[in-house]
Amino acid sequence: MSIKINNKKISIIGGAGHVGFPLGIVFASKGFKVHLVDKNKDFLNDIKNGIPPFLEKGAKKILKKVLKEKKIFTNLDYEPIKTSKFVVICIGTPIDSNLKPKIKEFLNFFYFLKKLINKSQIIIIRSSIFPGVFNKVCKILKNSNVVYCPERIVQGKSIEELPRLPQIISGNNNKSINLTKKLFKKIATKMIITTVLEAELVKLFSNANRYVNFSIANQLYMICKENKLNFSRVRNIMRDGYERNLNLPTAGFTAGPCLLKDTMQLSSFYKNKFSLGHTAMHINENIPKFLITDLKKKYNLKKKNIGILGLAFKAETDDIRDSLAVKLVKYLKKNKLKVLQSDEYYKNKFTIKKELLIKKSDIIIIAVPHENYKKIKFSKKKIVVDIWGIKK
Repeated sequence: MSIKINNKKISIIGGAGHVGFPLGIVFASKGFKVHLVDKNKDFLNDIKNGIPPFLEKGAKKILKKVLKEKKIFTNLDYEPIKTSKFVVICIGTPIDSNLKPKIKEFLNFFYFLKKLINKSQIIIIRSSIFPGVFNKVCKILKNSNVVYCPERIVQGKSIEELPRLPQIISGNNNKSINLTKKLFKKIATKMIITTVLEAELVKLFSNANRYVNFSIANQLYMICKENKLNFSRVRNIMRDGYERNLNLPTAGFTAGPCLLKDTMQLSSFYKNKFSLGHTAMHINENIPKFLITDLKKKYNLKKKNIGILGLAFKAETDDIRDSLAVKLVKYLKKNKLKVLQSDEYYKNKFTIKKELLIKKSDIIIIAVPHENYKKIKFSKKKIVVDIWGIKK
């Protein structure tokens, strides 16, 4: 007996994650029956109870609406996949300790998926993938209805960005491409059809471009710091009435689960000849140590309490994955320095309120430019390290 496929049903693998969850509730708000399939039981329980599992602007209101309308469902098992017309893959694609993509782990999932699907279903890969992985997935599944549609949203603003960002769609046959195009037209306005390799590289190029661009600002910050200049002031002068310098970002802790990873994936694809990417990594990853080395020139850090304001990998999120602020805390502890830590959104047994951190710390490093930190008025007795330039 054949399994009946529901054309209005979508299963999202990794559906409780930062890519899958907002995509799922947006599709559900457009009338689709969406199953969020994930291994994270705590996140799924939160979603089931109307609580977004992490900070996502606008998610709470939509989630409550689609739960009430019975358009969103949570699943620890993979059963819903069998009857879904669209199966969206949003699982992680990490790199190993040698900065090489973990292709084998990603591909192993598709050997499992192969047992659950049939050729009438559309498999949409939303994860960032190493060039060439798409074709390997097609061979494993022995299915031509596989589409690559990379996500390009800013974490925490998916719901805001999905309707206005062009969706890149690529695949090996017109039928699956056109059906995916029709699907995404329900939530976005512009579709761009590309070859698979173009789509794979567009995703990696985009993140590498941002990562390298941030490294330029960080290198210039170091130059200013070593010459006793204020980089924020120099940057403002550079940009004042001079449009060609407007693309220069602020300095800061450049990190997170995508920028470094995709830059290194691109480097692996280019047989480690992407020297610009490796230089960017060296600059960005060493910014925390640079700040501490600079402080050591002026102060006896063994006699100071060092407070780290912000632990997330970027502002206005509670996500600490690959956070340089967290790496900074570990570096300070490894050197047996006294460290206090606080964040506006992320909490653990070691975090304290920012007011207490400010009171007890001799040196305060603003590691994340959360909006609330801009309002803080520090005592002149405090040594404040503000790499982001948020304090005027």
